[in-house]
Amino acid sequence: MIWYRRNAAVTSLVDTAANSASAASNVAGSVVSSAGSVVSSAGSVVTSASSMAGSMLQPLVFDPLRRLQNVDTDNQSNEVSDQERLWVAVDGMGGDHAPGPILEGCLKAVERLPIKIKFVGELEKVKESAKSLGLTELVDQAQKAGNLELIGSGVSVGMNEEATVVRRKRDASINVAMNLVKEGKALAMYSAGNSGALMASAIFRLGRLTGIDRPAIGALFPTKDPGQPVLVLDVGANMDCKPNYLHQFALLGNIYSRDVLQVNQPRIGLLNIGEEDCKGNDLSLQTYSLLKGEDRIHFAGNCEGRDVLSGNFDVVVCDGFTGNVLLKFLESVGSVLLDVLRAELPRGRRGKVGSAFLRSNLKRIKKRLDHAEHGGALLLGVNGICVIGHGSSKSLSVVSALRLAHSAASHGVMEDLAKLKIIQQ
Repeated sequence: MIWYRRNAAVTSLVDTAANSASAASNVAGSVVSSAGSVVSSAGSVVTSASSMAGSMLQPLVFDPLRRLQNVDTDNQSNEVSDQERLWVAVDGMGGDHAPGPILEGCLKAVERLPIKIKFVGELEKVKESAKSLGLTELVDQAQKAGNLELIGSGVSVGMNEEATVVRRKRDASINVAMNLVKEGKALAMYSAGNSGALMASAIFRLGRLTGIDRPAIGALFPTKDPGQPVLVLDVGANMDCKPNYLHQFALLGNIYSRDVLQVNQPRIGLLNIGEEDCKGNDLSLQTYSLLKGEDRIHFAGNCEGRDVLSGNFDVVVCDGFTGNVLLKFLESVGSVLLDVLRAELPRGRRGKVGSAFLRSNLKRIKKRLDHAEHGGALLLGVNGICVIGHGSSKSLSVVSALRLAHSAASHGVMEDLAKLKIIQQ
């Protein structure tokens, strides 16, 4: 295994996986060369080699919501107590593929999670989508069980519309769902729609927490430790930031990491171009001073780009422009990693056999590293729980996002966030 002096988390991951692929290919090549006419024996060894490849790559598979699930996703029980269910409002018209895949994800979620769904959308479109996907019977069953409620809305907010359109489209699904949280009819809301519109709707209807100037979007990134994701915020809500904004982001992230991710003392890092306290632009220098003097958090210093996925930080703070670039970069890692591994596999007979062994493992790694496959991010700083999903979210992503919403609602994170009203400067 090759270790670089300044090894980044992704570089380490590629090296380890490539080594595993090479080992599996060598085993497979030897088997094919020596098997000859003994087909049954070769088949037995192929199975063994495939199992070996799976076990070698398995530790690399990362589920950024595993700590929130607290269960084995492969052996998850579908038994959910109706008494434990919490209401979650869903913007059924938000997203590139809405409403069909969003509805499908909600139906899967009520089977696996202790939640009930208030599904908000244009009812005719929702019913048509349910019929085309063969979900009508499941919808009826969920409604009869009291786990799903369909709520009508007006014309929805488009993905390319300005955020302020929520003022004109008062009965849009995103506004109706937000009002359910405001009125206490739901403990959280989820939308995979226009993130700017969701943020505007949340501010207009729920309001900001006292002392918070700008809400931030916090996203979970993978690290070298499969059980230890890192929370990065802001990843897109605020393009231009002031030092006190980043200070507030650190406080918000500290509570979220502690309450939802169950980290006893989150290590807070400031994204910068160097570890030294004298590095960075004016924003970084002024923010560093604020965080260093903040006694309510454990400030671990500057975090360089290569350290974001290292596992040395639990929360990384940055402005929304930088965070969004970082997020979009991470989204490409899964597909790039798979392409690199394919290119590095040996050619010819050995390569083909090795590729066959590893194909399912590599695809699973790609999905684990693709941020679009992992639900959503929490909008922190507003007076309610709002989860923002990726625009391309489909059913499995919806389930993960709703699990995140349930976890935030059931851990009392809003009560602790409300205490931050004393940070106003």
